[in-house]
Amino acid sequence: MRPIFQHINRLCDRVLPEGGFSANVGGKYRPDATAWAILALSAAGTKEDVVESSRARLVDSQLGDGRVSLLPEHPDAYWPTPLAVLAWQESAAHLEPQSRAVEFLLNTTGLHWQRKPGAPAAHDPNIQGWPWTANTFSWVEPTALSLIALQAAGYGGHERAREATRLLMDRQLTQGGWNYGNTIVFGQELRPMPENTGMALNALAGMVAEESIKVSLEYLEFQAPSLNTPLSLGWCLMGLGAWGKRPENAKEQVLDSLKLQQIYGSYSTTLLSLLIVSYYSDGGLTSVVK
Repeated sequence: MRPIFQHINRLCDRVLPEGGFSANVGGKYRPDATAWAILALSAAGTKEDVVESSRARLVDSQLGDGRVSLLPEHPDAYWPTPLAVLAWQESAAHLEPQSRAVEFLLNTTGLHWQRKPGAPAAHDPNIQGWPWTANTFSWVEPTALSLIALQAAGYGGHERAREATRLLMDRQLTQGGWNYGNTIVFGQELRPMPENTGMALNALAGMVAEESIKVSLEYLEFQAPSLNTPLSLGWCLMGLGAWGKRPENAKEQVLDSLKLQQIYGSYSTTLLSLLIVSYYSDGGLTSVVK
């Protein structure tokens, strides 16, 4: 058995009897964890029955307007919606719920306003992206995930996708990379983070010229050899892969990160799935979501 498959089997230990995945071993159902597990199993090309039952469970999490919220009691926390779009991408049986989720994304945005002279933050707050929760500001991660979802669903040329591209480029740091979404605050440039940089680079692949994000690719290539935590490593490998710069030892890095569970305990379903996806996604996240 290939080493990665023991981790795929451990992921499947979290399948719930009613469909879907728990967030942790012995935990309760979570739509975000379920979507990531679907992506992981789809990337590995295995457990099709589990994938389909999990996709159906995601439909049960969808509200009437198309959103997929984190928990029923928190409908405004709709950031898992783009993950659901990606999880339904390869299923002819789920075109309708995917279409409704896409429509929700196209008609939803964060709070935005004109930048005032002398504002402490340098980025443009008037560019529309997506927030984590309703009635809050747009940040890099939910915007990047939504842009990736729109591209996968065939809406890469939509006005909202172009606006999201503008937002991500506006939040790129001059020294290279991205963080959660701030650039310069009170005259001080903030630091980049590998995971946010990987997400943004995934989303921008095919949307901008390589020269415009060259400094960010260089930042991530420099960081890649030292990364071993699942969130940073997984997104780093996919971000570089989306631009044809995936490290040659990427699979070994993933397996080394998975081995760390022997020391630190089991990763959450989302992080375990993220590493499995990054193991297979030579060309970035979109390469495993046709």
